[in-house]
This record gives sequence, C-alpha cells and structure tokens, in this order.
Amino acid sequence: MSLAAAIRSRDVSTLPSRRDEGWRWSELASVVRAAPPLAGAITVASGGGPFAELTADEEIVFANGQGDASPLVVEGERTVKLRFVTRADAAASLSAVSILVKAGGSLTLLESYEGEGEAYVADASLDIQLENGARMERIVVAEDAETAVSVSTAQVRLSANADYAQAVFATGAKRQRIETRVQHPGAGAALRMDGVYLVGGHRHADLTTAVTHAGVDGTTSQMIKGVAAGSGRGVFQGLIRVAHGADRTDARMRHDALLLSDKAEIDAKPELEIFADDVSCAHGNTVGALDDAAIFYARQRGLPLHEARVLLTEAFVGAVIERIEHPGAREVVAALAPRKLEALTC
Repeated sequence: MSLAAAIRSRDVSTLPSRRDEGWRWSELASVVRAAPPLAGAITVASGGGPFAELTADEEIVFANGQGDASPLVVEGERTVKLRFVTRADAAASLSAVSILVKAGGSLTLLESYEGEGEAYVADASLDIQLENGARMERIVVAEDAETAVSVSTAQVRLSANADYAQAVFATGAKRQRIETRVQHPGAGAALRMDGVYLVGGHRHADLTTAVTHAGVDGTTSQMIKGVAAGSGRGVFQGLIRVAHGADRTDARMRHDALLLSDKAEIDAKPELEIFADDVSCAHGNTVGALDDAAIFYARQRGLPLHEARVLLTEAFVGAVIERIEHPGAREVVAALAPRKLEALTC
C-alpha cells in the first residue's frame, strides 16, 4: 500500500517495512505509527520557492495537498513551476498531478518541495506522459523539514523519439524518498536521470529509480552524487531493465558518494537486468571520503581546512549540476549547493 492510500484509509499496518526489499533502507512502518489527520487549508503567495527569481509561463501550487488537480497539457514550448508547499504540524498533505506533453511539445518543469512545520507527512504522486517527439526537463529541489516524512513518486511514460531529462536535488528529512519509474519504448527516445543528495544531522534521503527498456534503439544516461555528514543517511537504488528484444540499447548508470563523518551512512544498490543480446550497458558505484592529497594540495595554497573541504565537495557534486540544461535552474541549484555544503562540512 502506498503512503497516500494508508493515510486515506487510516490503516498504516501495510506501510513498507524492512522486509520489503525496495524499502528496506527507507522503511516507513517505524516512523509513521498512526495515520495523521489531513492538514488544514493554507494560503500561499505566488512567486516563492527556490525558483522564485525565474520566469515561468504558469505556476501551480499545492498547499497542504490542496490545489488545482486538472491535468497539465503542454503544447508548444512552456516553462511551469510546480510547488508542493507543506505548512503543518503532525498532519498529512496528499497531492496528485497529471502531465501530458503533446507531440512535438517542450516542457521545463521547475518542481519544488517546500516544508515548514514538525512531524508532517507529505505524499506527492506525478503521472507524466511524453508523446512522439516531445521534450521535457524536470528540475526538482526538495527541502523538507528535518522531522518530516515526505514521499514523491513519478510514473513516466515515453513515446518514440521523446527526450526526457531529470535532475533532483534533495536535502533529506526524517524520511525523504523521491522515486521515478520510467517506461522507455526505445525507438529513438532518450532519457537522462541525474540527482544529488546532501544530508547531515539525522536527515535521510532516498533517490530510487527504475527504467524499463522495452524496445530497440533507446538510450539512458544516469549520474547520481551524494554527500552524507553527521548522522545523515543517503540511499540510492537504481534499476535499469532491458527487456527481450530491446536490442541496441545504450544505458549507463553511475553513483558516487562521499562520507564526511564516521556516523554517516550510504546505502547503494545499482542494478542492471539485461535480457537482450546486442546492448551496450554499464553501471558503477563508489563510496569513500575526501581525498587527503587533494585537501593537502588546497591547504598548501592557503585555503583553510574548512574552505578546502567545501571547495572539493562542491566540485564533486558540480558534475551533476552542470548537466542541467535550463540556465536559470542550473544557477539556482549551483547557488544552493554551497550553502548546504557549508553546513555539512563544518
């Protein structure tokens, strides 16, 4: 049962536990012991959030789960801000969005999760479909409260020659999970799925992805970078499945993470399931600490230890940020990263 279904039915007994393989590092059963009431209505001024300074054709706001649930249908070229704002204490916020990018259309989605309050539970569900030749770039900034439980799940369906790109920037919560599942038809469609998680204190961030290549001539490129400090915990679960007959698939997955303290934890499970013969697929995973030699080199040139650690960590996650195509969104995330890293590397 999903988190939203458990809240609506007020039955949390079926929430994922450590026995559920896909949730064993981010189980919800121990942190959501009773279904909270739905959060009350609030008013949120337009033009806020991390992308406040950027121009968009439309802004859609879900405030404590309440907002316009009409499908977003995109024709031509559009930029849309999608804000999930939760301001509640010990209450639940449930949201659902449907997005259709018509054939030949182009959408830049500036998506933000803005959490204020204590011990709230937030669930967002996105259904995204790209028609033939459509393009979409989804940039996500998730900033939830430290005591919150926040789950976002996107189901993405691509058509022939579609181009879908995603970049997620997550800072964690008591439990924060951003999950993306993609149905990839091959047929000239291209997929890029990137992400950064930065967690400190007792925060927990989980980036989970699953891609199914169902036809010939499809590409997937994935790069995830993570940093965990204090008692923070980062989770990456990535699956690329190449079905029978999905020949000439080119799929690449890479996850790299830094541990900045002895109490921090990184759990990673990159997976390839290949049932076709003529493919080019690879995946890689590393978890380690900052390079002592690089720190020494920076300090020899006059940088204090703290500044050296921030600079090196910023360069580490910058490889993902540089892949964001929208220049304004790239600048927003590039400015946000050092502020978060400053606190993590103290």
